[in-house]
Amino acid sequence: MKVVIIGAKNPETGRTMSAIRSAQASADDNPDFVGFLDNNSQLCGTTFLGLPVLGGFEQLDRLIAEGCVFVNSIGGTTVSRYETSKVVAEKGGRLVNFIHPATDLPSVLGIGNYIQQIFIQADVEIGDNTYINVGTVIAHQSRIGHSVFIGQLTSICGEVTIGDGVYIGTHATILPRLTIGDWATIGAGAVVLKDVPPYAVVVGNPARIIRYNDRLYTDGKIRSSTD
Repeated sequence: MKVVIIGAKNPETGRTMSAIRSAQASADDNPDFVGFLDNNSQLCGTTFLGLPVLGGFEQLDRLIAEGCVFVNSIGGTTVSRYETSKVVAEKGGRLVNFIHPATDLPSVLGIGNYIQQIFIQADVEIGDNTYINVGTVIAHQSRIGHSVFIGQLTSICGEVTIGDGVYIGTHATILPRLTIGDWATIGAGAVVLKDVPPYAVVVGNPARIIRYNDRLYTDGKIRSSTD
C-alpha cells in the first residue's frame, strides 16, 4: 500500500511511522510511505522526515491514479482539516487511518483518522477524519464525531458525545454524560461542567461561553451517504 501524507510539518508523524513499521509482522506488511503533499510551494522539492515533499494538491489526480492512499496530518483547525480531507474524498482519493500501534482501537472506527498514543475505554465510537493527540483519555461509551481535533492530555469522561468539527484544546476536561455541539471550541485547560451548544467557544474553569464560531458548515462528514 503506497501512502502519501498530507501536511509536511508535524515531526510526531515520523515517530508514528516508525512505530507502525516496527509493529508489522514482516516487511511485506509494511505500508510504503512515498512522501508528503503540502500546498506550501516553498516546500516542494525538499524532504521532510527523510521523505520527499512531492508538491501540493496539483499532484492529487496523478497520485490517485497511481493507487496511492492518503493520511491527513493537518491539525491546525478543524475547518482546515475538514476542507483538506473533503477535497481528497471528492476527487476519489481514499483516506486511511494512521494510528499508533500502542493505542487500543475503539469499538467503532471510521476512516481517515490520525490517532497518537491515547487511552480508549470500552464501547467508544470514533467517526471519520478525527485527530487525537498523545495522552488523551476517552472513557467508556463516549461518541466522537467527524472532523474533530482533540489536544494533548485531554480527559473525556464516560458517556460524552462530541459533535462534528469540535476543537478541544490541550488539557481540557469534559465531565460525564455531556454533549458538545457541532463545531464548538473548547479552550485549553477548560473544565466543562455542562452541555456546550453548537458553534460555541468556551474557556475557563468552569467553562463559560465567550463567543460563537462562524457557521461555515453544518457537519464534518467527508463521505457521502452512498459511500
